[in-house]
Amino acid sequence: MHHLIDDYLNYMAVEKGASRNTIDGYSRDLNRYAAFIDSRKIRDVRRIGTEEVISYLARLRDEGLAANSVNRALAALRGFYKYLLREKKLESAPMAHIELARVWMHLPDVLSREEMGFLLAQPDSATPAALRDAAMLELMYATGIRVSELVGLTLNSINWHVGYLVALGKGGKERIVPLGRTAYERVKRYLEQVRPLMLRGGQCNCLFLNRSGKGMTRQGFWKIVKKYAGRANMGKKVHPHTFRHSFATHLLEGGADLRSVQIMLGHADISTTQIYTHVTRERLKEVHRKYHPRG
Repeated sequence: MHHLIDDYLNYMAVEKGASRNTIDGYSRDLNRYAAFIDSRKIRDVRRIGTEEVISYLARLRDEGLAANSVNRALAALRGFYKYLLREKKLESAPMAHIELARVWMHLPDVLSREEMGFLLAQPDSATPAALRDAAMLELMYATGIRVSELVGLTLNSINWHVGYLVALGKGGKERIVPLGRTAYERVKRYLEQVRPLMLRGGQCNCLFLNRSGKGMTRQGFWKIVKKYAGRANMGKKVHPHTFRHSFATHLLEGGADLRSVQIMLGHADISTTQIYTHVTRERLKEVHRKYHPRG
């Protein structure tokens, strides 16, 4: 990555005419980021995902950097990744859903248990598509897996005897996550009653299929989430990652230990998981303010 940073800084100086102070600041920020990525043993810039960037920002926060300093570091990353996209060094950047630090410092969007239950009840018909959608949504909430992991599940990914799935995470790392009773039943019903119909006599090893009998895509699942979130009309933004955020938050609220949640989420750095402890603390403060007579 260091040679790419040098190329970018040279681009900033020669083509953008950036000042010496700007170049020096960006150099410090980007080389600190590169050192963090090196510590995660990631050698290919294409393997860096959103969670690595969030972990890096969490590290800066834990080190006590002011919001302005984190904003500057984030601005440097944005410029760097924009340059890599422009030079076709990357096809996509892990920065798309990360706002400036003052926004990022806010807690992740989560649904309450009641809101999640209401959302999961939206696929209320017995059509093949609705049964598949119900299975996918329930599985996302039950396991907290990423969308890429969801659409990457195969027929061999679930151990039906023990009740867990094997998710293939970043860097090809496998992890085991329990299914839970409801997700188990809904996915089993989809597998037995719906998938054969969607397969249309063809062959596909993907667990979840689209109407053409091909593997479900990330974009296809995003449309499913958008459809039922709109139907639920809860007044909150709901996206695929909301299921992951809510999974982690509800586990911690229920008393799960941070290390177990880290393992189930597949976070390499526990500082990423610690974001959710802030969520639970804020919830407690909200409850206190609402119900305590002197809150």
